[in-house]
Amino acid sequence: MNKMIVSKIRPVLKSHTGQWKLSFHLLWRNSLTRASLVTVIILVLLAVFAPLLATFPDHAGTATNPSAGLLAPSGTYLFGTDEQGRDIFSRVLFGTRISLGAAVISVGLALLIGIPLGAYAGAVGGWRDEVIMRVTDIFLSFPPLLLSIAIAALIGPSLQNAMLAIALSWWPWYTRLIRSQAISVKERQFVRAAQAAGAKPGWVIMRHIVPNCIAPVIVQASMDIGGVILTIASLSFLGLGAQAPSPEWGLMINTSRNYLLSAWWYSIFPGVAIFIAVLAFNLLGDGIREILDPKTRKL
Repeated sequence: MNKMIVSKIRPVLKSHTGQWKLSFHLLWRNSLTRASLVTVIILVLLAVFAPLLATFPDHAGTATNPSAGLLAPSGTYLFGTDEQGRDIFSRVLFGTRISLGAAVISVGLALLIGIPLGAYAGAVGGWRDEVIMRVTDIFLSFPPLLLSIAIAALIGPSLQNAMLAIALSWWPWYTRLIRSQAISVKERQFVRAAQAAGAKPGWVIMRHIVPNCIAPVIVQASMDIGGVILTIASLSFLGLGAQAPSPEWGLMINTSRNYLLSAWWYSIFPGVAIFIAVLAFNLLGDGIREILDPKTRKL
């Protein structure tokens, strides 16, 4: 009996392994996508091992060294120091952890809101669909950054509130996207068969509809991480996100405005970090879209 089960499972596992190998091959063969994937991996490693890589780990917090204020980049201070003598290299490293973590959490919260609502609206239709989509249209009528600023200002300035504000302004995009997919998926034979077998609507939605609608949502989420990193930096720059002495990139750029002419390195390095992170995630999202979308896939 066990041999029969194994013999049935093995081809399925092989097919899934083959799909993963093909996807990785398609992802790796494009030079831009390959460079972005390597960059994202490096950013994740820098975020994870920031305490080990930072030359002055205590400078990511409240520790200061006023006698070394605004020193130019050197062998001791690779990216120079800020007005309080803190090592900018160490703070940028810890800022990688903050920005990537906050972006992933924000997108994850938006997905937790948007996916169930969109799948439910597309699957059940009727007045429930109308109510959900009209609420979605109200949120979509505001620019995401403007809505994030308004929500963050309303609930108070902090990194946690900034992440919540971004999630509340981003979820409608996922709701609309997965709803359009769910409308077509619910008419397929396997969904009809599950309904005819007496499966509960919630089970049909989560077991059959959502897994077959998730590919475009993954593409959109991977591309949105770069935009969310930029939005988090913008909120912190405006004083609505991370608060001092947090080494968040946008907050560092905000503080460096007063020293832009006398200490160029203070704003340049956090700005370059934002640029690299946003560009890498956008290019990686394009590469994932090319793989998952049969219309753009090139074998």
